[in-house]
Formats: sequence, C-alpha cells, structure tokens
Amino acid sequence: MDFLNEYHLYGLALGVSSFLIIGLFHPVVIKAEYYWGTRCWWLFLLLGIAGAVASLCAENTFISALLGVFAFSSFWCIKEIFEQEERVRKGWFPKNPKRTYKF
Repeated sequence: MDFLNEYHLYGLALGVSSFLIIGLFHPVVIKAEYYWGTRCWWLFLLLGIAGAVASLCAENTFISALLGVFAFSSFWCIKEIFEQEERVRKGWFPKNPKRTYKF
C-alpha cells in the first residue's frame, strides 16, 4: 500500500476497484434472479451487513473503503433483484424454464 501512497494513487485505485465491484454485481444479480428468483434477497442483505461490519473493523482506510463499497453494492442488489424480476416479466431477460413464476 506504500506504493499507492507514494504516488498518490489511492483515489484512482479506489475508483477502479469500485467500478469492478459494482460491475461484478450486475451479472450476479441476473444469475441470482434466474436461478433463485427474489427469494435470495436476504443473501445480499447478509453480505451487506457483513461488509459494513468488516468496513468498521478494518484498520486500513483503503480496505475499509473497499468493504464499504462492497457492502452498499450488496444492499443495492436487493433493489435490483426485484427490478430484475420485473425485467424478466417484461421479456427483456429470459425466464428459467425450471422455475415457476408468480406472474
């Protein structure tokens, strides 16, 4: 981490890392809704809570910030999982033929 501090790259590294974390959650939400539907929202809640607690416990500011981004990306996924169900209902994404849908 001294390299990041020496060259003042913390902001850039945090921005790139945030972009990658948020980008990772996009396909995760799609796959989670496809296989489990909205029933898995609580998993994102637990991930968010765990990430927030870990962020509070981390001594390194950079790691704490990354854990915070992870936590709130997890919380955001709760909203997105229900919106993904709506996108599937509209036909924008494929339905899982092995699941029954309430719509």
